[in-house]
Amino acid sequence: MLSDAECYRAIRARDERFDGRIFTGVKTTGVYCRPVCRARLPLAKNVEFYPSAAAAEAAGFRPCRRCRPESAPGSSAWNGAATTVNRALRLIEAGALDEGSVSDLAARLGVGDRHLRRLMLDHVGVTPIRLAQTRRLHVARQLLDETSLTVLEAGYAAGFASASRFQHAFKAAYGCAPGAFRKRRMRRESKCMLRLSYRPPLQWERLLEFFALRQVPGLEQVDGLVYRRALSFDASSSERVSGVIAVSPVPERSALRLTVPNQLSPWLRAIVLATRRVFDLATAPSARELLAEDPLIASRVAGGLMRIPGAYSGFEVAVRALLGQQISVRAATTLVGKVVRRYGTEFEDEAGQRWRSFPSVERLASETTPGVGMVASRWQAVVSIARRIAAGDLDLSPTADPAATRNALRAIPGVGPWTAEYICLRGLGDPDAFPAQDLVLRRALTGAQLSTRELESHAEAWRPYRGHAVFALWSTLEQQSE
Repeated sequence: MLSDAECYRAIRARDERFDGRIFTGVKTTGVYCRPVCRARLPLAKNVEFYPSAAAAEAAGFRPCRRCRPESAPGSSAWNGAATTVNRALRLIEAGALDEGSVSDLAARLGVGDRHLRRLMLDHVGVTPIRLAQTRRLHVARQLLDETSLTVLEAGYAAGFASASRFQHAFKAAYGCAPGAFRKRRMRRESKCMLRLSYRPPLQWERLLEFFALRQVPGLEQVDGLVYRRALSFDASSSERVSGVIAVSPVPERSALRLTVPNQLSPWLRAIVLATRRVFDLATAPSARELLAEDPLIASRVAGGLMRIPGAYSGFEVAVRALLGQQISVRAATTLVGKVVRRYGTEFEDEAGQRWRSFPSVERLASETTPGVGMVASRWQAVVSIARRIAAGDLDLSPTADPAATRNALRAIPGVGPWTAEYICLRGLGDPDAFPAQDLVLRRALTGAQLSTRELESHAEAWRPYRGHAVFALWSTLEQQSE
């Protein structure tokens, strides 16, 4: 945690790099704000600083209606915190406490519930229950402000189990009913549009170049500065709902605009979380600052991609990694396209364009015949991973324990160290995953062919951001080859 003097300098400068990292409680007004708030700067003696919005609310402060703390970039409270806190934050963000209890969450983390509460208070300044409640309220407030969803739809999409609980919690936090935030009667639209904030800089064009090189026709599309993606969700055991989302930059704002068709609104919270992971919007400036201290990589950090391109499914990353072993990116993308065309869910968007979503785990787990035009052993590895996920023996979700996932993956025939690290890097969003066996990485650092051990030894200084170093090096080499 920064000192009060450092925090005050940040809010006086309205420094975007601290947005989401600190929240300012103003004792004279009872309101808490983001560092970028445009309201009049309060006196230093009248403010208190908190590591999270939930901690500010627990101290009795109300959210500012002007800077809207719910739209701040994802909190970086877990940076440098214990691994248990990191996983707890991810699980709470994904809705682990919407239906389960703190005891259930602690059991998933392998700790006692009292110990979990102590860890959360030490690192985040608030209990797990209070943090989950604040996150639900912030999601609901954003949906009310930026979409045409009804009040009830916004409450359910945010994770509230009932309308009465939503109304009660909202009134307690904001002092008014949810409907009061509807300043005008919103015309019902066919799509929801939300803003996803991030801490600059974000190299949007470089991210799109990465996805464009690997885009599968019909599954995703990079068109100018817009990224489109087909998604499908199970509405029941026999019905699958599909739609196409779009992501684009908001001019002159440190934010992306996410557009989601209304038929996917029941899964809006999951889509928002996944999109933030895909474009790594929670990356803190400290990653760049740490890597810039190494003279061998400093120039690459300045010009390379510092975000970790994620995926909408860890299973999809696993399939792409396995099919791409020892072949070019173009050839791997062709193979993935064949899998999508054969096993994906086909549908039409509102403009009549045909799309296919990525095959579900269950679809490939039930496959018995060899895949289309690929090495049989690799296809068998794909099916093995699908079956283990379906059976609950393998977790490739962003809330999985990276260490346990690595061990489980490497126990599967056909999955080597490089593949396991790549899956953890892009599928789980592990910022410290490091495929040290990569030949390109071993040449990129010094120009000479380093051994795996030499590269791992040098990369120790990059922890816990070795994954960011990987993409900085890869993207810099891609730029040089263009």
